[in-house]
Amino acid sequence: MNPIREAELIETRRHFFSRSATGIGTAALASLLNPDLFAAGNAAPNPNVGSVPVGGLPDVPHFAAKAKRVIYLFMSGAPSQLDMWDYKPKMRDWFDKDLPDSVRNGQRITTMTSGQKRFPIAPSLFRFQRHGKCGTYVSELLPHTAKMVDDLAVIKTINTEAINHDPAITYIQTGSQLPGRPSTGAWMSYGLGSLNRNLPAFVVLHSTVNGGFGGQALYSRLWGSGFLSTRHQGVSLRSTGDPVLYLSNPDGMSASMRRRMLDELGRLNAERFTAVGDPEIQSRIAQYEMAYRMQTSVPELTDISGETKETLDLYGPDVKTPGTFAANCLLARRMAERGVRFTQVFIRQWDQHGNLPNDIRRQCRIIDQPCYALVQDLKQRGLLEDTLVIWGGEFGRTIYCQGGLTLKNYGRDHHPRCYTKWMAGAGIKGGTDYGLTDDFSYNVLQDPVHIHDLNATILQQLGINHERLTFKHQGRDFRLTDVHGNVVDGILS
Repeated sequence: MNPIREAELIETRRHFFSRSATGIGTAALASLLNPDLFAAGNAAPNPNVGSVPVGGLPDVPHFAAKAKRVIYLFMSGAPSQLDMWDYKPKMRDWFDKDLPDSVRNGQRITTMTSGQKRFPIAPSLFRFQRHGKCGTYVSELLPHTAKMVDDLAVIKTINTEAINHDPAITYIQTGSQLPGRPSTGAWMSYGLGSLNRNLPAFVVLHSTVNGGFGGQALYSRLWGSGFLSTRHQGVSLRSTGDPVLYLSNPDGMSASMRRRMLDELGRLNAERFTAVGDPEIQSRIAQYEMAYRMQTSVPELTDISGETKETLDLYGPDVKTPGTFAANCLLARRMAERGVRFTQVFIRQWDQHGNLPNDIRRQCRIIDQPCYALVQDLKQRGLLEDTLVIWGGEFGRTIYCQGGLTLKNYGRDHHPRCYTKWMAGAGIKGGTDYGLTDDFSYNVLQDPVHIHDLNATILQQLGINHERLTFKHQGRDFRLTDVHGNVVDGILS
């Protein structure tokens, strides 16, 4: 077929109408490639971080924001709230007794325990003590985190409908159990834009455990852009080799050659955009430009040689090992300094159906000091005031044992009805112990917080009305909180 005729046949009504807005599209593209032309106001101390966002929606934020950025520490696999945060001393008298039917009340359980003849109660092996001025109970597993409870809002009544890992993580990250929706970070990038022209608005860090990852698989849709432009998807940094694949120029390719190639490629793509008006072409150009800038900015970001000994000691002995949770928490702080909007730090291997006491000891040793260090480091630098830090997983764990129960060992199954997360910084009321569960940590008695409520609150702190941040797709307006969600005012200062 004649290529000119083929191009003519490709044009659709959408392309036809979008061509009439090419002038606007070109201006928007220019702002991406050279945001300084459109920026105004005073420059921030970091030359890469601007006071005027690049991209974003013209009416966002909807009101004054408490947070400029988010660091989300995600414990993939569901840490046991019973052994870390939700103190249930009465359960000591219930050891190996059956969970009453009146507590479970016919609620759904997983296939991993549905065949058990009994549901024996497994009280936590770990001691709890009150900490801070607020007197929040914290397990002995978290001695460092316990020191900062006056900085935290500990929410004990998070709940979700999802009972298996993949739909549950997809749900809390995207607002839907079904794949295909934009992730939280992508919504933030779409609504608020970026504060750093040389780094992505949304960065993802994966933490190793014992030299590997293990645990439930984490799919890229968890940081994907769904039906939003692909420029809003998270950029996953690697801990070995180039932090981003193909970041370095290949042998024989100089920086000037790369620049000339991108200029020519940009010109060809711009011509194609003028012809067909496909907005993904603009995204492609912008992503090429971002990749070029990241060749300088990402190596500087990941080089921690300039950090003081005091800072490195704060994060603990693992901080110098790339890919560890400690190293990633330090990188998250460095990203906060550089204006990255949303930093997601994943750590897996919390899926403790058996041998929980030993496994949770190991996991808590890995995360306890770095979590404390991150919050204190942000606080010392004046960044906690406008950085929202979130800790938690996709659901909780059952009071009853999965498998064999002994005085020193037990496992726990998935439990979506109530579990614990904490938040800090950016207008969060420190020293808050929010919500109440029953004696079995099985049902919510007071102040339930659905994951849609959690996401609505995250957006609220960013100056976003969660009902107004929408995107029209397949004939309806979509949002992160679907058609639900209430801001949790009780944890806000």
